[in-house]
Amino acid sequence: MKAEDLYPLFAEELSRQEMNQTDAWIDIPEEVREKYKIYRPTPLVRATGLEKALDTPAHIYFKNESVSPVGSHKLNSALPQAYYNKIEGTTNITTETGAGQWGTALAFATRAFDLELAVYMVKISYEQKPYRRSLMQTWGAQVIASPSMSTKAGRKIITDRPNYQGSLGTAISEAIELAMQTPNCKYALGSVLNHVSLHQTIIGLEAEKQMAMADEHPDVVIGCFGGGSNFSGLSFPFLRHNIAGKTNTRLSLQNRHPAPN
Repeated sequence: MKAEDLYPLFAEELSRQEMNQTDAWIDIPEEVREKYKIYRPTPLVRATGLEKALDTPAHIYFKNESVSPVGSHKLNSALPQAYYNKIEGTTNITTETGAGQWGTALAFATRAFDLELAVYMVKISYEQKPYRRSLMQTWGAQVIASPSMSTKAGRKIITDRPNYQGSLGTAISEAIELAMQTPNCKYALGSVLNHVSLHQTIIGLEAEKQMAMADEHPDVVIGCFGGGSNFSGLSFPFLRHNIAGKTNTRLSLQNRHPAPN
């Protein structure tokens, strides 16, 4: 597969980042850096209360990504994705969201770069998390409960399973279908992909510098793991030193129990 194969769906620069196997570093555009300044760098906090509760000699630190305007790390990739789409002439973006973190982040980012956004939100989350839906709508996004009657994929699922409460896979199918049928429209994804992990490494790069300021280097890096954007963002900058043979930091990912999504 080549980057060009992804152009119909993703912004061209994001497609090139996805398939890039030659560049060790890719610069953050100045326009994105300016938006990052709203909330970055995020704090690296020593959890002294937890250390005391555990009665451990270990020094425990956590990287607090909740200080972003949308309350999560997802904005780290939403901003560059919106930016690259904007400069390439895209006017509309589609995406999916489960609990709403990614949809909220992309709604903020598309508002920042003056783009239109349609979010297919898993139906059960659409009903159970009205505040996330309200945030997306506040930033101008159209939020559609998935499955919906607005796409061929959604109509088939509703016809076959009228009481179906949705899944992330269904929402992705609807978002991609709409993107492929709408002029000047691209699709954006908030996890799993290489370019998303690339954007998220700003977390670990900052953490590395902050640890050095405290004259520390982690023995273990722990991160929660769903689609991988959070864990890769924190751990990959430390992993590169392991690969170079300079450190032996242990990486520990914590996955959720399998659950419908």
